[in-house]
Amino acid sequence: MLSTIKATLTTINSIAIVAVSIAVLAFSIKVHEALYLESVKTDFSPLSENISNDLIKFINTEQPDIFGITSTLLRLEGYENVKYAVVLSPTYQTIQFYAGKAIEEKTADEIMAQTEFSRFQSGMSIDGNNLIAMRPIGEKTLPLGHFLIVNDLAKPLKQSKLDLLSSTLPLVLMVMLTAVLILRWLNTKMLSPFSSLARLARKIKQTNDYTIQIDVDGKKEVQDLSSEFSSMMETIHSEEVKNKKYTVQLMKQRKDMERLANFDTLTGLPNRLSFMEKLQSQLKSAFIQGENPALFYIDLDGFKDVNDTYGHDLGDSLLKHVSKRIQTHLNERDIIARLGGDEFVVLIVETLNEQKIKDKATVFIKELSSTFKLDDWEVQVSASIGIAYAESGDFQVGQVVTNADLAMYRAKLDGKDTYRLFTEDLMEVNRRKLAIANSLSNAIKNDEFTLYYQSKVNHARRIVGFEALIRWTNEELGFVGPDEFINIAEKSGKIHQITQWVIKQCCQDINYLRKLYGSEIVLSLNLSSFDLKIPSLADHISALFEAHSVPAHCIEFEVTESAYLENFDEANAFFERIKQIGCTIALDDFGTGYSSLSYLTQIKIDTLKIDKQFVDKLGVSKRNTLVTKTIIELAKQLNLMICAEGVETSEQAEFLLNAGCNTLQGYYFDKPQPLETLADHAQATKTNPLQTGS
Repeated sequence: MLSTIKATLTTINSIAIVAVSIAVLAFSIKVHEALYLESVKTDFSPLSENISNDLIKFINTEQPDIFGITSTLLRLEGYENVKYAVVLSPTYQTIQFYAGKAIEEKTADEIMAQTEFSRFQSGMSIDGNNLIAMRPIGEKTLPLGHFLIVNDLAKPLKQSKLDLLSSTLPLVLMVMLTAVLILRWLNTKMLSPFSSLARLARKIKQTNDYTIQIDVDGKKEVQDLSSEFSSMMETIHSEEVKNKKYTVQLMKQRKDMERLANFDTLTGLPNRLSFMEKLQSQLKSAFIQGENPALFYIDLDGFKDVNDTYGHDLGDSLLKHVSKRIQTHLNERDIIARLGGDEFVVLIVETLNEQKIKDKATVFIKELSSTFKLDDWEVQVSASIGIAYAESGDFQVGQVVTNADLAMYRAKLDGKDTYRLFTEDLMEVNRRKLAIANSLSNAIKNDEFTLYYQSKVNHARRIVGFEALIRWTNEELGFVGPDEFINIAEKSGKIHQITQWVIKQCCQDINYLRKLYGSEIVLSLNLSSFDLKIPSLADHISALFEAHSVPAHCIEFEVTESAYLENFDEANAFFERIKQIGCTIALDDFGTGYSSLSYLTQIKIDTLKIDKQFVDKLGVSKRNTLVTKTIIELAKQLNLMICAEGVETSEQAEFLLNAGCNTLQGYYFDKPQPLETLADHAQATKTNPLQTGS
């Protein structure tokens, strides 16, 4: 009977030891898993936020800076578990894709083709085995784009668990095996040592105190078991200590990450995320208390030139000094933050009348236009400031910031180094811009665009060519000038569609113009800087020429000087292909952009166009007249054709022709006309060359 009892107790104790060991392991794994997931989320959130903020300066341009975006995404190289990251346009079109080290077998093209990026909600989320962060780039209400980053959870979590098991399981197994072997030989031993062990096990389970020393008297087998059990407890205690240290480290990292997430690392000021939270709180409080704080949106003028001239280190130093100068004119309640790049915002919490707000803006303007002495350099910048009262945006964060931003851009348009208060007409301008952007896609479908043609004349005042000029009339917007919608089309990514329409329409009209004015007539049309980056455009042009039987030598493509030199390599490659087709190239607005003579010897053009601003000052400014003569002489020495645009007087025409211009264009000869009026015009000019303005 005693033997049976002892055997039963041995079995029960063996099961208890195994159960306790497994429970300890399971509990350790569960705690480890929870700590790991919390750590990943804590690290991942500010990482995605910081990168999305850093992307603003590379996407907040007429054309996204692919190099800058790629460089920013390469910071993810240090993160083993990132699958991929994507920079998206406001309409969730892919701008740049980054394949991380944890990416699966799918290629980037497969991921972009099979993934509907717009389905992801802004913020942090878990999708299966993936941790996903979707962040807006810029303002949440009107983002410049979106940043998506996908992190693998399954593989690193599994590996982490395996690492934990590999460090503890062998010892646990050894202890359990030792215990089982020893218990088989304890049938002849007293039950008291096992009772002591059971009591200690219960105590450890109740207190989670793994430092309790186990020292049970008995024969060697009992002492060995006691020793092994103590060793296991020491190991578990050691792991517990490590986990506590790791937890402390995680908490410190969390605090560091919170600071990175809420403060600008360069100036130490609150960043965009932190400021928006504070602004929301202040606006809510102001509304309740009947106050009307003012938001200053400050953008430095000429900061890019400082970076380009002196380097980014000095540019960073300038930003630090700018923040300090602004802070010297704030009180304790006012809030200042750096939104990114060279943009700062200041919330004047105290309700001030308009004159005092203007006085404060004047102080900021004067302070920031004073010379900065940095590293033995004297640096000069200025600031454009937009001001919006909280009431103007109904105390809504997004609207108040937008209003101040609109006012700031008005200050820039009005000459920079000044300030402007938000007024309702600025909102109307913004609404019109949005309406134009939203209407562009349907403009081509609804056949709302029209081409007008302005003649170009030679020495004999005979028409030898035309420039195609696009016009747009919309049922709701009315007449929309190209100076108004072209820039919006470029920023919204729709300019290429418009360019394709213009090229196609010119191909349809050129043969009619040749019948009216002769087979050697040349039709010029303009290209945007964005068009030069489309490799397939040259092939598209060639196909249109073939489809419409267009002689390539009758088509000339005009591109502005700045557009050419900003995309120098792409432009040269594109125009080399255009020249192979048989077209000619004209450099428009020469002298208004870079005016780099070294580039002029390298670019592949046939015609140099003298800008209207030079023509306007002929005979008025001696210096301008001399510059114009020099440009013409330079073009002749380079064997380039010369065209002057904006000719409006007979004196201008005579001067330019005598100086050596090949063709002239302007209101003195003809205003732009639609195609249907050119037949009568052609008949008139055949018998009467354009001697005077028409």
